[in-house]
Amino acid sequence: MYIGQAAQLSGTTVKSIRHYEAIGLLPEAPRQGRYRLYDAQSIEQLMFIKCAQQLGFKLKELQQVFATHQGQAFPWDRAQAALTQKRRELQRQIDDLQQLQGRLEIFETRLQQAREECPLDSL
Repeated sequence: MYIGQAAQLSGTTVKSIRHYEAIGLLPEAPRQGRYRLYDAQSIEQLMFIKCAQQLGFKLKELQQVFATHQGQAFPWDRAQAALTQKRRELQRQIDDLQQLQGRLEIFETRLQQAREECPLDSL
């Protein structure tokens, strides 16, 4: 199928497909004359890329998943490793935010105590 149909079926854009090829996320499609031809495996890979981006993966991270993938079998092991790493990073961010929230609550409590001990309104 041509690039327009591949874009439509995968839910992405022609511009994105060309970009993914340029940065090595998607193997360059074989050509028939001037036209690129895409197969079902390309569509699946495009859908994976789009889904991964929606889940917070950056294109650089996905490049590592597809680093040696040139139209061969999908790199499930590397995709799973990237997913595991992303979950760890997300958990670290959650932990950091929870700590920050706790510190803000302590600060708010202390601020309220100081306000009660030394009301500036009465001066």
